[in-house]
Amino acid sequence: MKSPFRKAQPEPASAPSRVERYLAHLDSLTQGIEPAFTPMDADRPGARRVTVIRYDDLPEPGMLTALTYGLSLAEHPEWRLGRPELCISVRSQDPCWGYAIGHLATQMSGECAFCYGDTLNFNERISEESAMTAFVVFAPAVLDRADFTGIDVGDRLPINIAGMYPIHDRERLWIREQGLEAFWQLEWDPYDVTRQPAV
Repeated sequence: MKSPFRKAQPEPASAPSRVERYLAHLDSLTQGIEPAFTPMDADRPGARRVTVIRYDDLPEPGMLTALTYGLSLAEHPEWRLGRPELCISVRSQDPCWGYAIGHLATQMSGECAFCYGDTLNFNERISEESAMTAFVVFAPAVLDRADFTGIDVGDRLPINIAGMYPIHDRERLWIREQGLEAFWQLEWDPYDVTRQPAV
């Protein structure tokens, strides 16, 4: 005769959350280096709250690498194969570079697709150390393709990390006319925030 009582089963371990999966991916890329987390203010109605995840002296001493989390929670009709988060790597110790991409992700979530070749006007100097006032979007130079595309966070669409490159306003206008490929073939250092305009 079967017992009317079910045998007690151990509680299943809860599946990692979306953000936990994303952070685990970043940990695997950085060998567990502890980043600094800075939530950005979402002062636009309907904007998603974005957090900037900053690593100092990565990938090498004197450099700053920062990524966002929260942009990929928004919706955009062009996001059919994945949803973006942003990444910046520059030869600087000024956290403003990371805050700038967090600000753009917060203010433009759902409005900008952050596709390769998109240019974004920050409308003011991004940092006191640089005359640059804009960004162009392309693949992140500090990550291998397998590390910045198809990041499984448990959603229908994965996260794809998009690189943000600081540029001068005259370069922004030039890219809009000539295209990203032509600009990329010019002589310029994508990590140097004190460089002169390439055009």
